Amino acid sequence: MTTSIIVAIAQNNAIGINNQLLWHLPNDLKHFKNTTSGHTVIMGRKTFDSVGKPLPKRRNIVITRQNISIEGCEVVNSVEAALALCADEDEVFIVGGAEIYKLAMPLTDKIYLTIVHHDFEGDTYFPQIDYSQWNETARTDYEADEKHAYTYSIITLERR
Repeated sequence: MTTSIIVAIAQNNAIGINNQLLWHLPNDLKHFKNTTSGHTVIMGRKTFDSVGKPLPKRRNIVITRQNISIEGCEVVNSVEAALALCADEDEVFIVGGAEIYKLAMPLTDKIYLTIVHHDFEGDTYFPQIDYSQWNETARTDYEADEKHAYTYSIITLERR
């Protein structure tokens, strides 16, 4: 099984504020949907709350310390427990938030990384990537346009 992180970060690693995304990039949302559809997505409860519902066409696993059930989702209490449920899958996606990314990073084989070429004020940040541990295997750079206020790059990193 390949454990993948998919994330969009600002140049300064910000990923959110007040449980919301910091930008609206339709092409990146399409990239997220196309990449994760048909696979399992693993997220923390706060990320689930910000999305508001299970992501369609995906198996949704939510990690929380609370003893709760969430309609349309499987609920576990650790990244390891979530990954154990997916042992027979070819690729699973860690989709946030910051604490889940931090816990999953040592277990991750691949990162689908969107970098928004702008600094944002945030209250949630992606952990620092040690690029010496990763090979860049794909990259597409995008210019700002009428639907995208910022330049950004979609990059694939694979662990060395």
